[in-house]
Amino acid sequence: MSPGIIGKKIGMTQVFRPDGQVVPVTLLKAGPCVVVQRKTPSRDGYDAVQLGLVEFAKKANKPTAGHLKKSGADGVRMMKEFKLKPGNGDPKVGDRVLVDQFKPKDKVDVTGVSKGRGFAGVMKRHGFGGGDATHGSMFHRAPGSIGASSYPSRVFPGTRMGGQMGDVQVTVRNLEVIEVDAEDNVLMVKGAVPGPNGAYVIVRRAKR
Repeated sequence: MSPGIIGKKIGMTQVFRPDGQVVPVTLLKAGPCVVVQRKTPSRDGYDAVQLGLVEFAKKANKPTAGHLKKSGADGVRMMKEFKLKPGNGDPKVGDRVLVDQFKPKDKVDVTGVSKGRGFAGVMKRHGFGGGDATHGSMFHRAPGSIGASSYPSRVFPGTRMGGQMGDVQVTVRNLEVIEVDAEDNVLMVKGAVPGPNGAYVIVRRAKR
């Protein structure tokens, strides 16, 4: 049993439970994946497996092509390493990892890169309230004081200010698996997943 799988975000929709409750869900095309490399404590110092998402043939450079040729994983574009724990089995190079390893009501952690919002001010980025909107205020969306003048005469690291918003790695934990479509390699999870449609995501079994 693999500790996780690589996929792509398809989009969001909603489904109805048997009792009529509406559930927002995200569709993920998870797999098929192939084991590209197996790392062992004796050789590499830790136990892990490298998975590759089988999508389409892409011309790779010579080092990558040679690496993929060992496992016969032609057509792999996205690769990710997963650390193995007791109970994850003993996967071999060339083994396939499919979405049917997940079952409805399982809990998973989904990791992706959030949408980039560009440069944002403190009100949008950190939720600051802003100043008065009255005429003559001259203090509407500014952050206010960012440090004392006489001492320490500097701005402390980590002070919340305007800057790049989004485009960072985000993990959403304990999402419930609603449905698994093994034929089309589609995983349906409850709630939202970081990133735009078509973005790569990593689905792991929930740690907590």
